[in-house]
Amino acid sequence: MSFAQDDLTHDAFLGGKLRLWQPRAGYRAGVDPVLLAACVPAVPGQTVLELGCGAGAAALCLAARVPGLALTGIEMQPEYSDLARQNAVENGAALEVITTDLTALPMGVRQTSYDHVIANPPYYREGAHTLALNVGRRMALGEQTPLGDWVEVAAKRLAPKGYLHLIQRVDRLPELLVACSGRLGSLEVLPLAARPGRSPDLVVLRARKNGRAAFILHAPVILHKGAEHMADGDSYTVEIVQILREGAALNWP
Repeated sequence: MSFAQDDLTHDAFLGGKLRLWQPRAGYRAGVDPVLLAACVPAVPGQTVLELGCGAGAAALCLAARVPGLALTGIEMQPEYSDLARQNAVENGAALEVITTDLTALPMGVRQTSYDHVIANPPYYREGAHTLALNVGRRMALGEQTPLGDWVEVAAKRLAPKGYLHLIQRVDRLPELLVACSGRLGSLEVLPLAARPGRSPDLVVLRARKNGRAAFILHAPVILHKGAEHMADGDSYTVEIVQILREGAALNWP
């Protein structure tokens, strides 16, 4: 069942370059999918698969920065799939959205190799957080498919030398590294810290099919200026403002 129009908001991303319909109640995209999209070194003409695309925020942010991509989104919740299709049409993006679980991909996807796979999996293990009342938000935040399955599916769908980019909570990094073992190489981890001097809450994992380079743990990217929040309004660093408002790429240190 699709969302009623009165249950949706029409939100600006990338300084208004992108507009997305999202549910008023339920999972709503924040800065995480925007930062994920900013990490992907895609070039025009390449193919991109997003696992768990929701309403399309990450894929469409990437499309806004890199024209000419062929994008496919996998989303198990039909109402969010419908929103992603609607958002793709409104923003003129070539995003095909398939409603299915990532562990039950259709033959057409299983027979395709992609230059890039991106994912923003649920952050919390099953039973590790207070359940949201809204079903869409609960499924977006709480794990149903094990994190290792996300990596396994991504690895199978990547073309040789293709890249996986995945954003996740820092405490789940060990699971990600174990899941990549024997499947993906050239691992790089980019921590995201809210403010200077604070421990990172999130990481972006970059991994490559058939990659052989040594593991790299990068210095954290700092999202906000100052050690504390001192006033109303955002306090993003110049680099993060350029990503969130202008659609710039995130340059790995």
